[in-house]
Amino acid sequence: MMRAMDDCESHLLVVDDDARLRALLRRYLSDNGFRVTVAADAAEARASLARFAFDLVVLDVMMPGESGLDLTRALRGEGGAPVLLLTAMAEPGDRVNGLEQGAEDYLAKPFGRGRTWRRASCASAAAASIRHAANCFAAATLCI
Repeated sequence: MMRAMDDCESHLLVVDDDARLRALLRRYLSDNGFRVTVAADAAEARASLARFAFDLVVLDVMMPGESGLDLTRALRGEGGAPVLLLTAMAEPGDRVNGLEQGAEDYLAKPFGRGRTWRRASCASAAAASIRHAANCFAAATLCI
């Protein structure tokens, strides 16, 4: 798996079957300093996940084919990137279910751009810190 472009930028994967929302999120998050890759469904997401290391996956719950919850569960089983679920399902039980499937956070639609940016920033910063520590450890020379 490779990191694309500048390793200092957080790399987000936005997965949503709504093309307008994907474009909006890509533009907004890119304008706020994130590197963004988009996918229309879980199959496209899996292809991107196989090629790149992501700091965060922003994932719609209700998509045709494999659902966002199914993909979240699979990513947790593989030790993949943290997941921020986006969904129109706003009941407290839906949120609990999403978190139980392995999501780091759950954001109900409609949502404000600022709220999305803050949540993406927090989740990707945590992942980037872990990645940085791992890279430093891997690059260190151990002398005994």
